[in-house]
Amino acid sequence: MLPPWRKRLPPKRRKTTSCDEILDLAGGSDLEEAIKLPLIAIWRKNSFRFVGGSHDFLQLLKEAMGATHNGQRKVFVEHCKGVNGIDKVILREVRGCSAEVYLYGGQVTSWKNEYREELLFVSSKAIFKPPKAIRGGIPICFPQFGNQGSLEQHGFARNRLWSIDPDPPPFPTNNPNKAFIDLILKHSEEDMKIWPHRYEFRLRITLGPGGDLMLTSRIRNTNTDGKSFAFTFAYHTYFAVSDISEVRVEGLETLDYLDNLKDKVRFTEQGDAITFESEVDKVYLSTPTKIAILDHERKRTFVLRKDGLPDAVVWNPWDKKAKAMPDFGDDEYKHMLCVEAACVEKPIILKPGEEWRGRQEISAVPSSYCSGQLDPRKVLYTD
Repeated sequence: MLPPWRKRLPPKRRKTTSCDEILDLAGGSDLEEAIKLPLIAIWRKNSFRFVGGSHDFLQLLKEAMGATHNGQRKVFVEHCKGVNGIDKVILREVRGCSAEVYLYGGQVTSWKNEYREELLFVSSKAIFKPPKAIRGGIPICFPQFGNQGSLEQHGFARNRLWSIDPDPPPFPTNNPNKAFIDLILKHSEEDMKIWPHRYEFRLRITLGPGGDLMLTSRIRNTNTDGKSFAFTFAYHTYFAVSDISEVRVEGLETLDYLDNLKDKVRFTEQGDAITFESEVDKVYLSTPTKIAILDHERKRTFVLRKDGLPDAVVWNPWDKKAKAMPDFGDDEYKHMLCVEAACVEKPIILKPGEEWRGRQEISAVPSSYCSGQLDPRKVLYTD
């Protein structure tokens, strides 16, 4: 005999609920609390059709919450092959956010929100084949940013094969339920011919519970000859945007910058926010720890937070330069913007045994506009 609550449910209104909906119904509680939800309350939500009693509900709830035996949510780290058989790691969070990291370059190439929308730009013409750097995602510029030195453009870290760090140092964290991968890059005999220094570069890439993406770099001087070394650095982040002409950057107004299109001459930014009508390649100096990239058409705001990286690079190649790059589509400049946490103006100097840390955290939040302004303007001034 069917229980009374099931008899009262009209057949035409029955439907099977997705795991995400069950999780929302549980309100994000842990498993022990979620299974105490009254079945009658679930029926009243008109969102779940039982097919075999409470056992099936419990199994689906476990799947939705990614629960283990002690009620902890799972996060996923998958090692697999990417384009051209290159090793990559996929980080997943239970609500559907994800990130992909190629060991070649130690490079994030995908970051998706809970709706599976791609938040990073990777060119359709990107070449996933060494020694060419991957065009898009988050390339690591080390030990040289741009052409400010004797090395190749942006240094060599972005076109070296990184390794999984077998013994990463402890990282302080307030939430143990995060998907992360620890990578390491060390000096090689080949690299020492062009940059004669010993180093260890440890990189942790973390996908947070809310879908935020954090990159934490630790670079240590391991020279045995007593010599210091200097380097410049950037997280060369390519954000995916709907239309570059509808994008604005806030947090850099009134600051000084070096214009790479004008022989690095120093200027002061004018206006309330940065908008785009032509090629831009600027290094903003002494920047705040938080910058906002507002995509008007998608009503989305990227928030970039950084530590240990005083500068910020803003770059878009525009049409002429886009057509000159073989690994970049002619019109793709319309759908990307690089805003990069960096240390460019004053190189970092490390003595033997010293370590530098630099962190970037990016998140994507909904935004609304009022007279062309972010409303409310809380992104830059509150946490």
